[in-house]
Amino acid sequence: MSISIAHLGPSGTYAEAAAVAYANWLIQKKGQQSFLCPYPSIAQTLQAAATGQVDLAVVPVENSLEGSVTMTLDTLWRLDTLQVQQALVLPISHALLSCAGSLEAIETVYSHPQALAQCQEWLDKFLPSVQLVPMNSTTEALGYLETDSTAGAISSLRAAQLYNLPILASPINDYPCNHTRFWVLSLQPSPGGDRTSLAFSVPANVPGALAKPLQVFAERNINLSRIESRPTKRSLGEYLFFIDLEAEANEPLVKSALTELADHAETLKIFGCYSILNIDS
Repeated sequence: MSISIAHLGPSGTYAEAAAVAYANWLIQKKGQQSFLCPYPSIAQTLQAAATGQVDLAVVPVENSLEGSVTMTLDTLWRLDTLQVQQALVLPISHALLSCAGSLEAIETVYSHPQALAQCQEWLDKFLPSVQLVPMNSTTEALGYLETDSTAGAISSLRAAQLYNLPILASPINDYPCNHTRFWVLSLQPSPGGDRTSLAFSVPANVPGALAKPLQVFAERNINLSRIESRPTKRSLGEYLFFIDLEAEANEPLVKSALTELADHAETLKIFGCYSILNIDS
């Protein structure tokens, strides 16, 4: 029986590339067949997995240039049911696609906000006067290009091949070492691994409210590879904290740290314990 994998669509997105890479890994390592299911937004991708419409969801969680993907974090906190099965790290190389005859002819550039931000210095240098239009994905606007010769889109080389679109410039990301970490999530229990991800809120915005939860890891020499704050959306100045641990959740020291953390937190959510798979291309 094939596994269904949700991802941000349409075809040609980096999320689809990550989903394809994971599907290939499933075949090689487990002999498991799968098929892809594109969704129009990250939130809908996660919702599909949370409600059982699909078996897995592949979503971006962090980029090496622009940091965390806030839509992913906010939706995971809200859904409260999905567990991380695997992390995938994918190299990202952006290209400017357009039917324009030259850069000078471009008046508007479309793409996902993360892609626009990852190419901001290049855009300021070569297209300083263009209008930047954020979209739900890096491929959503590609249909505009054939009918508007003044439009461009930041997308992938794979998307250019899929949609048979000209490439005006590549690569255009501001830094060559550009990687995005994706999470593979499902309703199944997390399989275990050397990374643990969690989030918590604190009871009140008072001195030491964050220091005490973090101290439980420092006292046990548990390294935090990432910490990110997000607003609770209840009141200005109230935050949630997302943390990645370089540790296995079932280790005795980690288990005791999480037990103590729960005493300091208003709400604690464990998103899973998993391993990281690096994708070469």
